[in-house]
Amino acid sequence: MPVIDHDNELAHAFDGQAAAFEASKVQRDAESLARFVAFAAVPRGGRILDAGCGPGLVAEAFLDAGCNLIGIDLSAEMIRRARARCARFGERARFEQGSLFQLAPAEPLDAALSRNVLHHVVDPAAFIARQSALVRPGGLVLALDVTGDPDPDGQAWSQGIERDRDRTHVRSLTPGELVDAFARADLLDLRIAEEDIVLDFDEWFDRGSPGAPKEEVRQRLLVRAARGFVATARKDGGADLRVTRMMVRGVKS
Repeated sequence: MPVIDHDNELAHAFDGQAAAFEASKVQRDAESLARFVAFAAVPRGGRILDAGCGPGLVAEAFLDAGCNLIGIDLSAEMIRRARARCARFGERARFEQGSLFQLAPAEPLDAALSRNVLHHVVDPAAFIARQSALVRPGGLVLALDVTGDPDPDGQAWSQGIERDRDRTHVRSLTPGELVDAFARADLLDLRIAEEDIVLDFDEWFDRGSPGAPKEEVRQRLLVRAARGFVATARKDGGADLRVTRMMVRGVKS
């Protein structure tokens, strides 16, 4: 799919998903957000870009930590929610609707980050390289994203589930591919950390943009597993999905 068409589909899909996304327990999880802020280790007063900022949940955490922030997102509804959520920070917070590749800050940034964005991007390596281009020498580039299975069979199965749950899902990079993308962007002193999150299947599926019936996807999900993508049936009839995410941090040379 051409990038422009995919961006338009993303904007439309996340306009519709915005309310459920903002209310999602896993997206709002304070401990996970705090871990990301601590992992980033951006000094107070640092100028940060939040690429694919959504409703401002990550932005709020970094603003609370004393940073200044520019957020950008393709979705107009996400930007509206981010502005409302972060209005209390005044001029320290600015949000724009549009593409990362169109953004032109007045001066280089101290850090650029994304959370749960890369698996929606047609060319994640180009996305990371663009973030790096906007950061000053010695600045930081960071990502927090779900990862795929290095085994091709496990990857094909899990990514089929992901796309049937949300048509905007492109592909989860394997841990090695994610680190390689940072290295190809000439980012140094790479640091990584993994965390597991547990998703309630029904809540996760219902806030997506599905391409297949829910019960069909549920049954396929419960019959096997892949690295970082393991479902368990609950006694109440629901299902939990344990997903592995990776944080990556690199320094621009």
